Amino acid sequence: MSKLLRSYLRYARGEKKTSPWALLYPLQFITRMWMKLRINLYARGLLSVTEPPLPVVSIGNNSLGGTNKTPMTELVVRQFQEAGIDAGLVSRGYRTKEHGPIWIGQDEESTRRETAGDEPLMLARRLPGVKIVVSRDRVQGVTLLASLGAKVAVTDDTFQHRRMARDVDIVLVDATCPFGNGNVIPAGSMREPKSAFSRADILVITKANQADPEQLAYTRAELEKLLDPQKIFTAEIRMESWLEIRGREERIIPADDRPVGSFLAFSAIGSPAGFYRFLEKEGISVKAHRTFRDHHIFTANDIEKLVELAVSLNVDGFICTEKDLINLPSELDLDIPIYIPRIVVSLDDDLGFRTKIMEKLKPNLMVASNGYGEDAIGVVLAKKMKKRFSSAEVSAFAFVGSGTHYRKEGFRVLSPSIEMPSGGVIKYSIFEFIKDLRHGLGSSITSQMSALSSLYSRYRTPVCVGDVYLLASMLWGQGMKPVLVATAKSVHLSGHLSVEQFLLRHRSRFVWTRDSETAEELRAGGVNAEFCGNPVMDLIDKERPEVDVWKGMEGARVLLLPGSRPRTYDDVKLILDAAKELSRRKECCFVMVPAPMIDVGKLVDNLEGWMSTAENSMLVSEGTRVRIYIGEVADAAVKADLLIGLGGTANQLCAGLGVPVVSILEKGKLIQKKLLKEAEVLVKADPLELAAAAEKILTDPDLRNRMRDAGIRNLGGTGALDHVVEYCASALGWDNRCKVYEKYRSFIEKRSGSGSTAEKEL
Repeated sequence: MSKLLRSYLRYARGEKKTSPWALLYPLQFITRMWMKLRINLYARGLLSVTEPPLPVVSIGNNSLGGTNKTPMTELVVRQFQEAGIDAGLVSRGYRTKEHGPIWIGQDEESTRRETAGDEPLMLARRLPGVKIVVSRDRVQGVTLLASLGAKVAVTDDTFQHRRMARDVDIVLVDATCPFGNGNVIPAGSMREPKSAFSRADILVITKANQADPEQLAYTRAELEKLLDPQKIFTAEIRMESWLEIRGREERIIPADDRPVGSFLAFSAIGSPAGFYRFLEKEGISVKAHRTFRDHHIFTANDIEKLVELAVSLNVDGFICTEKDLINLPSELDLDIPIYIPRIVVSLDDDLGFRTKIMEKLKPNLMVASNGYGEDAIGVVLAKKMKKRFSSAEVSAFAFVGSGTHYRKEGFRVLSPSIEMPSGGVIKYSIFEFIKDLRHGLGSSITSQMSALSSLYSRYRTPVCVGDVYLLASMLWGQGMKPVLVATAKSVHLSGHLSVEQFLLRHRSRFVWTRDSETAEELRAGGVNAEFCGNPVMDLIDKERPEVDVWKGMEGARVLLLPGSRPRTYDDVKLILDAAKELSRRKECCFVMVPAPMIDVGKLVDNLEGWMSTAENSMLVSEGTRVRIYIGEVADAAVKADLLIGLGGTANQLCAGLGVPVVSILEKGKLIQKKLLKEAEVLVKADPLELAAAAEKILTDPDLRNRMRDAGIRNLGGTGALDHVVEYCASALGWDNRCKVYEKYRSFIEKRSGSGSTAEKEL
């Protein structure tokens, strides 16, 4: 190591208070600004975060120099092995000629230092049989690891690698030099400001037995200002054994049988001072030491100079680290023996450490939707996800309303309530938009985005049900590329704008469309899109027991849907009066299904000229009786002859079931008409007009059959949501994540139940 570099490192680590290197102090603010900008770009989705196909346990640090990442990586892998879980490793491979991904052991070339790097090869020696991949692109590395059969990926030095999502962020802090001189590179040894430690899921203070008690207490106190104390652990370096190399012969010596005599120590590691302190504590007599730059590859000339020095000092042997052993010439054959301490780390609370990993491995899944109809689809999807991924926590984020659909099914709603006069976030009318703005639309959206940001990195790939606006919002709040069930856009309406296609192409994992033509349009634009059925039709629960909603009722069965938006309380009178007029013209029976978020008591109280029976189960006016059914729309639609409806998604569902639809002329319904086509008739918002249109359909079997066939044809079949769940299970690896979590949890419970508190030694 050059004197210049040694001088810089002494200043950066705080060993030297005054130095010409202090002139670098202002430059650290460039680093600080860049790191903050970079983190925000990933957090807002402007730079994409990708979920790899395996659970990822990241082991990293926030400083230059060694923090015992390699032995800690080994410890975590062995902990998974002990639980019966096949864990593999992904490393960047410092100073290698290959970008990867390569698997150490795939061929002879992969075992060379120049190809794989020193630390991966060292771990390969320490962990025989463990799959180790070297790749500068960590996501590709984890993908290769998954193809090799690994169930968990432990990644080295990835705390700052924001492009890859991770399940557990373990951050290491060197107890002997926790924060350097307190500055960020190039003015100090820290990669990011001290506040970055707050991102850690688990923080381990390493080399605790090498630090002074006062220094260790100070380090812990500083970190507890940033992190929950229960997330902070300490680790000590322990001797496992010695490796002795004489000529070309190697043998393992027990830890207690330490080498006797005087020695020349040399090292090319991140924290050489820590290595020399360790030797001193172990009682090794070191006459002199030579330090090289981290990851230095020793040349024949280096070895020659070391031998000359050893002879002049009359030492009994060399001592170096296991990493240095990898960097020595392969044909090395010395008369002077080399001793390598084989170290392990032990934790102050091994069971607590494992428990924290287990807690973070639990899959947290999120379904997001931005509309009342989308909420209904989201609930079906969430139920399918919960059934498939039973050990996962499935939550919901409703961008419109208060998430009533989700709450009624027992799902946790993560979003604040947002109720607008228009019933949505961005609607068709500029006047409705202005009303929403006056009602606090801006502050509501701000609160939604704030809530999303607070959930950053806590959830897996978001599963969105809605439109590109929803996808962009999830990106801005979560950073990770979502998958999208596109329920709103279709080529039969207006297709996707260029900017929407750009977002879908670059910032979505996969898109499921509501029709094949839209999927073709998106694929032509480079989007991963597929049509696997209309998600609207998945609102039909085929496993749900059949409910005879129309039991005991006679006449043509007319279904009434008053809608799901706040205006429903005013609009309900329109369709009820239409029903009353229709009953004068033809013998009919009526069932009305209020949306889940509608207060039935409030709905009934607003009705002039109608009386309700006990428990609001029936409405009566001038001999017309309307049964109120609290349940799924599909329950009533399967046997209905006609729908008079003001809904959106619910109208589409009924049309897809072959029920002719009568609705009102307004902008939203005109757009919906492009989807339903001849399956729907639109008339003025007048009871007489609605009744006349309904009568015509009910008395004309040919018209009714044409409308029925058109609805079934235009809306498509079921099965889209099953494909979404299957994609998440396989491509995103959620099946495996759940199995890993369940297996690790079972292991922890057994270990905890046995009352074992002993430290786990490697």
